[in-house]
Amino acid sequence: MLNTLRKIVQEVNSAKDLKAALGIIVLRVKEAMGSQVCSVYLLDPETNRFVLMATEGLNKRSIGKVSMAPNEGLVGLVGTREEPLNLENAADHPRYRYFAETGEERYASFLGAPIIHHRRVVGVLVIQQKERRQFDEGEEAFLVTMSAQLAGVIAHAEATGSIRGLGRQGKGIQEAKFVGVPGSPGAAVGTAVVMLPPADLDVVPDKHITDIDAELALFKTAIEGVRADMRALSAKLATQLRPEERALFDVYLMMLDDASLGSEITNVIKTGQWAQGALRQVVTDHVNRFDLMDDEYLRERASDVKDLGRRLLAYLQEERQQNLVYPEKTILVSEELTPAMLGEVPEGTLVGLVSVLGSGNSHVAILARAMGIPTVMGLVDLPYAKVDGIEVIVDGTRGEVYTNPSDVLRKQFAEVVEEEKQLALGLDTLRDLPCVTLDGHRMPLWVNTGLLADVARAQKRGAEGVGLYRTEVPFMINQRFPSEKEQLAIYREQLAAFHPQPVTMRSLDIGGDKSLSYFPIKEDNPFLGWRGIRVTLDHPEIFLVQTRAMLKASEGLNNLRILLPMISGTHELEEALHLIHRAWGEVRDEGTDVPMPPIGVMIEIPAAVYQTKELARQVDFLSVGSNDLTQYLLAVDRNNPRVADLYDYLHPAVLQALQTVVRDAHAEGKPVSICGEMAGDPAAAVLLMAMGFDSLSMNATNLPKVKWMLRQINLSKAKDLLAELMTIDNPQVIHSSLQLALKNLGLSKINPAGGQQSPLKP
Repeated sequence: MLNTLRKIVQEVNSAKDLKAALGIIVLRVKEAMGSQVCSVYLLDPETNRFVLMATEGLNKRSIGKVSMAPNEGLVGLVGTREEPLNLENAADHPRYRYFAETGEERYASFLGAPIIHHRRVVGVLVIQQKERRQFDEGEEAFLVTMSAQLAGVIAHAEATGSIRGLGRQGKGIQEAKFVGVPGSPGAAVGTAVVMLPPADLDVVPDKHITDIDAELALFKTAIEGVRADMRALSAKLATQLRPEERALFDVYLMMLDDASLGSEITNVIKTGQWAQGALRQVVTDHVNRFDLMDDEYLRERASDVKDLGRRLLAYLQEERQQNLVYPEKTILVSEELTPAMLGEVPEGTLVGLVSVLGSGNSHVAILARAMGIPTVMGLVDLPYAKVDGIEVIVDGTRGEVYTNPSDVLRKQFAEVVEEEKQLALGLDTLRDLPCVTLDGHRMPLWVNTGLLADVARAQKRGAEGVGLYRTEVPFMINQRFPSEKEQLAIYREQLAAFHPQPVTMRSLDIGGDKSLSYFPIKEDNPFLGWRGIRVTLDHPEIFLVQTRAMLKASEGLNNLRILLPMISGTHELEEALHLIHRAWGEVRDEGTDVPMPPIGVMIEIPAAVYQTKELARQVDFLSVGSNDLTQYLLAVDRNNPRVADLYDYLHPAVLQALQTVVRDAHAEGKPVSICGEMAGDPAAAVLLMAMGFDSLSMNATNLPKVKWMLRQINLSKAKDLLAELMTIDNPQVIHSSLQLALKNLGLSKINPAGGQQSPLKP
């Protein structure tokens, strides 16, 4: 059964369109099950009717003509009940409906299974036979398994059609939506440019050569060509990225060194294999090893190796990547975006990025956030090769991409993009205004940073401090643990840039979806494994070096705050505090006179929520990590597009947990802040302020929007709204009630520049 299933799915996957795919399904399922009829009905979303789209055994002239509503016929019953229906004699069932044009009166027994993709019924798969008999359990199980497997295949074929602007019936349609993972916030409307790999390593054959020296010389020329390309791309991005971010290109150059890929390929050539074959052999071996690894960061490195291999092959084949034409508003689309690809696009034309593979912590996503380019990652359902040249909308905040947008949708997003521009125009004035509510409540707005490029963006937007500096970023873009001196220089730049405002530096937070290439962590369930403080407590040498670097960097500035991630109890906190005091003593013994900085704990594990009081007694402040806390409370991997719709920081459980943390922290006289996507959502920020959070920390891009929103509302009104929402037990109702309340206050749409409500005119 498993082999039959695999073969059918592989054959269907290679079909050129939806019609061909459905034809293969009905033919192969009919053969596999020995039935006399197999048919597929698909639900047309426009007419809300199940339409016969393919059949083997019924009259083929009825395809596309026979249809039934969800409350009609046995097919409608299977679709609405969302479960199989197994009948010995279909005509005896009260819901049976006869269609003369199909010729199905000859068939008695009926077995139907719903085809469901991401909770949505897309169709029904049916088999029928002449004799009266109940299909056995094995046959029913096979059809259910088949329909589950085919759901994704049909959705993919349908998506390919919708990208071409065609519906299931071949009619013209508009507006197909694809859901991925947010990579970098913001919206963009532009033309898709698909960047395909410059050469295909998979099809390179083996070839024996006799002139080994000539082949080595050819390979050396290719290496130098790619090296030159990498240096040129790095230089091209020099105006947009700081040296630390550009170090990603050094990774590529190091891979080409004689001690790395270069030497391995050379050794294979020396055995008599031609350069292209040697390249394919070495790159394939490396990629296969990376692909088998559970660690997400290391799997990302497979894309870097593949990209290098393709570039080398392009030189060896003496053909460069086709000269792509870049429109004025380019949205770059690829199966696997790499940092080098960003440099290929002429400066000023790149407005959005879309990657089928990768997560929000891919190198490309990190660079995109630094450059302020809206990005969606992990768009697994997008048939990316089909979108070249068509209009695309990228919503990097929600992780959504629209193809062939309707005039209405295009207008909506064009307004969002224009809104961002108008917001930028008023930033200079807004930057100097305090975030104060209409009734005089002051709310400090801080930023989350990681890359050096974030500093300028944060200061342009009037940040009052850094609520979260992600110290793992300098570690991630390095090839080894940075030394104390190297860390000191990086931290000093951050602290000096924001002085005298506070800078909250989180101790090294790796594991989960953030790994280091030189310190691999391989686990079955990394989010519940060795991450955050658990790693650094097990490696005090890493923790002590980092803490000493932070302390020394703060000399004379005294604006450092240290934040401890992933604390699950007082025992971990006590161990960490002991190490911090030890590092402080060592630094002072060396003659660096720095006071002990404020120490804080991140509340991002449910266990910490229930120990807020005990933790607060031992530290100076608390900071809620809303992204992880939401993830752990709801048991939803926030990087997984399959469950993206379940990740919701306005879930009642999340709101109740946040209120508990604020209440218990304040009971101990300790301030509590919140960082993450929730703090940067203007509507959610209203609720957080009402809860009593002492500061909000967010992405620099969202800070002006949050400031505008909070300056337009009374704290008392925000508290009334929070009290009302806390009585609701459904997250969808909370969302709609919040939006309605803000709309009634005239705050449903941010008006950043001009107009009577603008905060930019003091």
